Amino acid sequence: MTPTEGPSPTGSDAGRAQRPGAGAEPVGEGREEATTGGEGVQASGDDRPGGGRRGDTVAAVVRQWRAVHPGLDTGPMEIIGRINRCAALLQQAEDAPLRRAGLSRPEFDLLGALRRTGHELTPGDLARETFSSGAAVTKRLKQLTERGLVERRGDTRDRRVVHLRLTDAGRDLVDAILPVQLAYETAVLSGVDGPEQGELAALLGELLSQLEGRLGVLRA
Repeated sequence: MTPTEGPSPTGSDAGRAQRPGAGAEPVGEGREEATTGGEGVQASGDDRPGGGRRGDTVAAVVRQWRAVHPGLDTGPMEIIGRINRCAALLQQAEDAPLRRAGLSRPEFDLLGALRRTGHELTPGDLARETFSSGAAVTKRLKQLTERGLVERRGDTRDRRVVHLRLTDAGRDLVDAILPVQLAYETAVLSGVDGPEQGELAALLGELLSQLEGRLGVLRA
C-alpha cells in the first residue's frame, strides 16, 4: 500500500519532528512514500477499526478488507500493519543528527556496536550485532574505514580473520552523537505519554522476544 499522504512519526499535522533547542525538522520530505503491505488507499479520518486514537491508513485498509471478506479476522493486520507503517515512516524521517554527521543509521549501528561492547569485533560479530548481512557490513566498514572512524587489525594466528575497533575519532563521534540522537528520538515519540511509552516498549519487547525465538527457528 502506498498512500499518497501519511502521518508523521509524531502524529502532527505538519509532518515534522521537533528537535529540542532547534526548529522543526523535516520528516520524510521529498522521499518516497512508505508502504504497509496492502492495497493502496487514502487514509480516512473516521475509520478506526483497530481502536486507535485517530484514523490511519491501516484502519482504511482493514475497513476495505472487511467489506470484501466480512468474516475475516483482521486482528493480525491491525497490529503488524501498524508496526510496518510506523517503521516505514520512521525510515522516511531518517535520523536528523546522524544525517548531519554524514552517517546512515546502519553505519551508526556498526559504530555503536563497537562502542557499547567495548572490545574488538570481527565482521561476523558485527553482522550478528546489527542484524545485517555480511556483504552489507563489509560495504559499510569500507566506508567507515576510509573516513578514519574504524581501523582493522589482522589476526596473528589466522590471516583470514580481521578484528575491528573504533579509532579515537570514531569513539568521539559516537559519544557526541548519541545524546543528540536520543533527544531527537524523544521528540519523535513526544506524542505518546510517558506511561504509554513504557507499556508500548514492554509489549514490543515481548513480541520481539517471541519472534526472535520462533522465526529464528523457522529460518534455521
